[in-house]
Amino acid sequence: MTTATSRILEELADREAIRECLYRYARGVDRLDADMVLSAYWPDCVDKHLDFTGNAQEFVDWAFPLMGGGMDQTMHHITNVLMSIRGQQADVEAYFYGIHRISTPDGGKMDVIGAGRYIDKFEKRGDEWRVIRREVVTDWFRQYPDSADWSQGMLGMMIEPGGRRPDDASYRDLDLV
Repeated sequence: MTTATSRILEELADREAIRECLYRYARGVDRLDADMVLSAYWPDCVDKHLDFTGNAQEFVDWAFPLMGGGMDQTMHHITNVLMSIRGQQADVEAYFYGIHRISTPDGGKMDVIGAGRYIDKFEKRGDEWRVIRREVVTDWFRQYPDSADWSQGMLGMMIEPGGRRPDDASYRDLDLV
């Protein structure tokens, strides 16, 4: 294998590792899996997220009570990932789209959709890429005064929505890191 081919393969592997890290973060927050969220950040990272600024553990300590206490369901999508890799550092912009089903004080439900970008600095330590600095930029959001009536099922079919760790089917049926 030529040196040029080797460099190309290494860059492709790095790009995939960065994307995988972004996906671990999204799955971790949706399933309330602290270990998975923490695996996306270096412990000494700084995350500026809405009105929060702190490290990875502080982020989990701030976000999980909000999400676990007042949100029945969340789903975060990661799209449009652009990156510039320079050795062990990478600048990464990833678009996100987050859907949240929230309990209201009167016992009802409402849907909130937020979209924006993760402006990330990634760092490779050893063979692993993780976020060392994140700033969340919100570009768009929509708050609906209600949510679908889930008691009626989807298209008339009763469904059991996905759950949180450890009750979600993915923890029972898959071996994901």
